[in-house]
Amino acid sequence: MPDQPLATTENELNPFLGQRAHYAPAVDKARLGSVGLWTFDFDLQPWSAVRPTLERLEKEGVGTIWIPELFGRDAFTQAGMLLGATDRMIVANGIARIDWRSARATAAAGMTLADAYPGRHVLGLGVGPFPGADPFALLGSYLEDMAQASTSFPPPNTPPPIVLAAHGPRMAEFGAQRTAGVHSYLVTVEHTARLRERIGATTFLTAEQAVVIGDPASAREAARFHVGLYLRTPYNVNKFRRLGFTDEDMSGGGSDRLLDALVAYGPAATVAQRIREQLAAGADHVGVQFLGTDGGTGLCAAWAELAGALGTI
Repeated sequence: MPDQPLATTENELNPFLGQRAHYAPAVDKARLGSVGLWTFDFDLQPWSAVRPTLERLEKEGVGTIWIPELFGRDAFTQAGMLLGATDRMIVANGIARIDWRSARATAAAGMTLADAYPGRHVLGLGVGPFPGADPFALLGSYLEDMAQASTSFPPPNTPPPIVLAAHGPRMAEFGAQRTAGVHSYLVTVEHTARLRERIGATTFLTAEQAVVIGDPASAREAARFHVGLYLRTPYNVNKFRRLGFTDEDMSGGGSDRLLDALVAYGPAATVAQRIREQLAAGADHVGVQFLGTDGGTGLCAAWAELAGALGTI
């Protein structure tokens, strides 16, 4: 059953729910487009290899690129590099981790990029593991500190829109109330529909969608490897359980049922259909993560093949 909205009493008990941040502008959905690229690949290559790939992707029509922050480059340094190497692309952090920098440092980085590249940066934030901490209080304080941060340089005309990573329904509601929108990762179409119902019709919602274009048998193995990495993390396991998957589904690298729900694989037309389903379920934007490409010519070729199958959305 879909999760029910939080009770009023629970909102009243949590002082950080029910307060909309005054400093977060809305995401320009039209400029972002319906489909973008979500990739770890640029963290795995020298900049000399990344730059020509970016130039080709921009020529191929990629309008938005989402980049994570895990073991690779600093989120804002890399965002600046990508923005500087392209003319029109929007670069979105998916996500920048709040446990790796102070609120003032994040606010200053976001304002710097917004000043240098107006309208081309989306500041995606996420909370890392803080054992024993209340994530809502932590994020609420962090967002307030960002709003109050001052710098010696002139602020941009428009600060970057902030979106929040959300695995569960309560965090999605928090993101809808306190920021410009919600960013989900490794989710099913049903999960997207549930989040849309939870946050309302107008709040920005983006969903990452992992895909493999190719022979279904070998593609499923790539999907199993990818999903298996996330089955080690409790918050992803809890997310899958809320969607009705069992311990059996999450053993051995994931059941076929789990893989089929999380990763779109097979011919480009099949992958394109999953993206259409995510959009129909309520996503304003889908960030496509291609699994198993080389991050260079292979990534560009995969994007071109998918774009051809998608046509005009």
